[in-house]
Amino acid sequence: MISNNFALFTVKIFTELIGDILYFPLWWYTRGFLGVLESQFNFLKNREKGLALGVWIKNIFKPMFGQNDWQGVLISIIMRIVQIIFRSIVMVFWLSLSVFVILFWLLMPLIALYQIIFQIFIL
Repeated sequence: MISNNFALFTVKIFTELIGDILYFPLWWYTRGFLGVLESQFNFLKNREKGLALGVWIKNIFKPMFGQNDWQGVLISIIMRIVQIIFRSIVMVFWLSLSVFVILFWLLMPLIALYQIIFQIFIL
């Protein structure tokens, strides 16, 4: 009885292992990829909140510190434009980092497969 159960469970384990190995590429490029996209979207949304880029753009023509004279309005607009440019550059950096992570996710199994084949056949 013990050897029969051992053989049965061994076959079950190997069947599930082979099924998981065959399911891995499908998961990687469907559900896994959607998870990476969602996490990168949330990352970019949090970076935008941290930079408050939308707030700066929305208030570009409002005077800072309640100075309603033309000098105060002009200085406020110039300072906000400088801030928007700087914060946009930082946001482009975070966006490019997110695109790199997504591309890395897509290419990683192909790179790993290439390395495996290279190690087996070249060396």
